[in-house]
Amino acid sequence: MHCPFCSNDDTRVIDSRVVDEGASVRRRRECEVCGKRFSTYERAELKLPLVVKKDGTRQAFSAGKIHAGMQKALEKRPVSADQLEQGVTAVLRAVQELGEPEIPAGVVGEFVMEQLRRLDGVAYVRFASVYREFKDVDDFLAAVKTAMGNKE
Repeated sequence: MHCPFCSNDDTRVIDSRVVDEGASVRRRRECEVCGKRFSTYERAELKLPLVVKKDGTRQAFSAGKIHAGMQKALEKRPVSADQLEQGVTAVLRAVQELGEPEIPAGVVGEFVMEQLRRLDGVAYVRFASVYREFKDVDDFLAAVKTAMGNKE
């Protein structure tokens, strides 16, 4: 592993820990030349499906987009970074468990909304209002009822 500070390829692992509920390993490393420390993460590489958009186009599944969308919905909410990462991991796991080569974008959006509903009701309503393109107050009220656990 190359040092990100001096590009030396002589680094050593000083600590390893399992993170993300066993989904990855975090390694603390130290450069033998400059002495700086940094972290690396090791995850199993899994084949993710193509996402079929509303217009029929296909694009590679992006965990980064899932993370960014959830993070935006959770902005200024009392949800920790670890909880966010667990939510993203749960969405990835749900997508992988489908075992399909292609998945509609709507299915991914539903997985994200379910995780946000579990994490924070306000974030769920924020995401749903954009994702479902609310047309009127009734749509908004239905999302609030869902966030509160009521049946529509």
